[in-house]
Amino acid sequence: MTDAPCVLGVDSGGSGMRVALGLPGGAGRPPPVSSNKPVRTGARGIDAGHFIEQLLPMARELLARSGAGQVTAVAVGAAGMATLGDDLRAQLPGALHEALGVRRLALAADAVTAYAGALGDRPGAVVAAGTGMIAIGTDLAAWQRADGWGHLLGDCGGGAWIGRAGLDAAMRAFDGRRGGSKALLARAEELFGPAPGLPGELYPRTDRPAMLASFAPEVAHCAPEDPVAEAILRDAARHIAEAAAAVCPASDVAGQGVQPEVALTGGLFKMGDALLGPVRAELKDLLRHVRLVTAAGDPLDGALLIAADTGADRLRLPLDPRMLTLHTEYDS
Repeated sequence: MTDAPCVLGVDSGGSGMRVALGLPGGAGRPPPVSSNKPVRTGARGIDAGHFIEQLLPMARELLARSGAGQVTAVAVGAAGMATLGDDLRAQLPGALHEALGVRRLALAADAVTAYAGALGDRPGAVVAAGTGMIAIGTDLAAWQRADGWGHLLGDCGGGAWIGRAGLDAAMRAFDGRRGGSKALLARAEELFGPAPGLPGELYPRTDRPAMLASFAPEVAHCAPEDPVAEAILRDAARHIAEAAAAVCPASDVAGQGVQPEVALTGGLFKMGDALLGPVRAELKDLLRHVRLVTAAGDPLDGALLIAADTGADRLRLPLDPRMLTLHTEYDS
């Protein structure tokens, strides 16, 4: 038990919310707490009231477990923050100050906390890929982003994109059209039933991107023996590398000769070498001036890092009205 000051990191996305406590030196930190209920969105974007209803009980639980003292800073990484975060920016600072005495709050797009978790505050680029795909980069002066436009307009190379391409190949095989894959057809029918019924299974669902993405591992499973599946993953790798190249800073960052780094993060890359091999090859071809590194941590780790830096007034990541904002109006 400790009465030391602490920080909170929050990761909010399509699968729910996770909250972690950061103590000086990292000692005695309780495990994160989580909810599998995603925060609602509505006409005002991310529903700040629903967000606060979930966050405060989890924060109080963590504080009670650890016996920690004052919360000096909070950092939130939230899906949709860049375009849907106005209600959260308006309401969350006051709510956290009133409930927990928080004086410093960082609100970030989830891509920013993914970046911080992977690379910290070093210049470079991070590709975050799961159901969707976004690349984000910085030279520590400004942010650049590529893709992340959702499964209808982009997210090229992400899980839904791969799954949709795999199901397209399955339906081509069922029809007898060129570009079909009998292996992917067999996997699709095993998972979803007879091919003619697949549109009825897919189209009415509100979680279509997740359903499409659920087929991506099947594409990876078939790739070693199936040239169509292998080609889908090569195309996905090209899209991922092109997005990273679009946001990665030049080799001489800020005129200081600092070599940028590139990291991959997100559940999609857990599919293994069937995807990682082509991605690494494409990245080395397109970004000869960068160093490929392993992501140090995940978005929740990134939120904790940003919270600690915010509390200590040492944040180096660039501020941006949509990507990363600080709220310190309660400082005395």
